[in-house]
Amino acid sequence: MRVRAQLFLVVSTLALVSACAPIVNLDPAAQANDPSCANMMVRLPDEVAGLERRGVNAQSTAAWGTPVAVIVRCGLDKPAPSTLPCFTLRGVDWLRDDADDPRFVFTTYGLEPATQVIIDSTLASGTQALSDLSRAVESQSTPVSACLDATSVLE
Repeated sequence: MRVRAQLFLVVSTLALVSACAPIVNLDPAAQANDPSCANMMVRLPDEVAGLERRGVNAQSTAAWGTPVAVIVRCGLDKPAPSTLPCFTLRGVDWLRDDADDPRFVFTTYGLEPATQVIIDSTLASGTQALSDLSRAVESQSTPVSACLDATSVLE
């Protein structure tokens, strides 16, 4: 009986502590219900850039860190060709928007629908976060286009 009481106390404490971690309120993207987003979401890691995954309230979204340092949203429109820097990391092409530095917005280029990763660089390494997410993002769908460098365009 004593063991049962101790177990109840531990479970109750864990439930209380879990309840204290607030859910991250995010907005789903327009195509959040696309099956390729679901394919990716189930493969996202529990830890990104050394940060623990948080609970979220929106389909095809994820968040890591307290305070939130990394956000993922799947289901965005595939970006058109862009003048934003485009680079490939671990098999995934990314557009980098640093207009809100130190908060960077990375959007997959060539995946349909697109995935967006928002990283607060004061709290997490962007390179590490994208590396940690790349296996899941790469599984989302087959690329329909790819980054080009300036020499490819000029040839």
